[in-house]
Amino acid sequence: MSNSWKIYMLAIVSFLVGTSEYIIAGILDKVASDVGVSVAAAGQLITVFSLAYAFGTPVLMALTARVERRKLMLAALGLFVVGNVLSVFSSSYLLLMGARVVLALSTGVFVVVALTVAAKMAEPGKQGSAIATLVMGFSTSLIIGVPVGRVIAASYDWTLLFAAIGVLGLLAMLAIFKSIPKSEGEAPVPIRAQANILKSPRIALALSVTFFWIFGYSIVYTYISPYLLTVTGMSERTVSIALFAFGVASLVGSKFGGFSTDKWGVGRTLIGGMLLHTGVLFLLASFSQAAWIVFPLLMLWAFSAWSSGPTQQYYLLSLAPEASGIMLSLNSSVLQLAMAAGAGVGGFVVNNSSLTAIGWVGAVGVGVAAALSAVSLGVTANYVARRSRLAVSEPEVCPS
Repeated sequence: MSNSWKIYMLAIVSFLVGTSEYIIAGILDKVASDVGVSVAAAGQLITVFSLAYAFGTPVLMALTARVERRKLMLAALGLFVVGNVLSVFSSSYLLLMGARVVLALSTGVFVVVALTVAAKMAEPGKQGSAIATLVMGFSTSLIIGVPVGRVIAASYDWTLLFAAIGVLGLLAMLAIFKSIPKSEGEAPVPIRAQANILKSPRIALALSVTFFWIFGYSIVYTYISPYLLTVTGMSERTVSIALFAFGVASLVGSKFGGFSTDKWGVGRTLIGGMLLHTGVLFLLASFSQAAWIVFPLLMLWAFSAWSSGPTQQYYLLSLAPEASGIMLSLNSSVLQLAMAAGAGVGGFVVNNSSLTAIGWVGAVGVGVAAALSAVSLGVTANYVARRSRLAVSEPEVCPS
């Protein structure tokens, strides 16, 4: 099997772990009803997942740095199966929260290791596309997992979804064992050393782009199902179709982001995608009660939002290629913190204002990310130019 196919194999497993994370947004109202909490409270299951992912992943990655990469992915998937089993038998809100923590930790480790392995297996100049392929796996979980989950939850018990994901997790372990070659671990990097990377203004600024981009996205996406049902007035069947269309557009956007990064560069792809993302969220809030307008806007939103994923990952790797694992881990942590913050702020807005207002607030968040992208790229360009001038000005040492 070629390396390209192995990367696709990792993307398929990424689809599975992505489904376990995102599926809650598609069945939020069902979960809230069954465990006896409000929709806003159920949304905090996403917050808990994201916080556990953000703070747990760097610690686990530091502790397991020397572990052979395939073995580590298999261990993460084993814990992932356990998390899904716990979800099936969680009879209360608190128990379900515990299951979400287990799923978050296993997902975090697998994603970071898989992204690192995929980037190393990619051909020179194709790292952006390789990362996009894995991001495509997460997008596919929106295409298939979330809408199908919505349909199943409407007809059967939503816990069946986690039972099925658990079984597929076992099959994923077998696929990884058979398809992905062994690769050595890395020297352990203490948490303090990981945090020291944040002292670089360039890297801190670039990571802030991730935070505000996902923050704005999460505010809206966390509550997308109740938004479409109550504000837009879509039927149960139409919501499933809308989620499917959203997923298809996210898949296209992810692949386009990788292609655009390789062909036209980070700057045009990142800033352009985020400006489009901002504009679409404003339009979504403005025309929230017109289903015939909301439907295509959902697709355009998904396309623009997911086009930034592979571009931002590639940009961060280019800032510190010698510390690729740490950068991916930090970015994943910041992303999940942003998801948690977005879900929390979204719940506050829903409780104290309205579901319609989440579109306006989300648009502001992504708009900040677009502005920070321009600043970050400018700072990086100046840094590279300064380093180049210093290199040229250094006197050459003639051999004696």
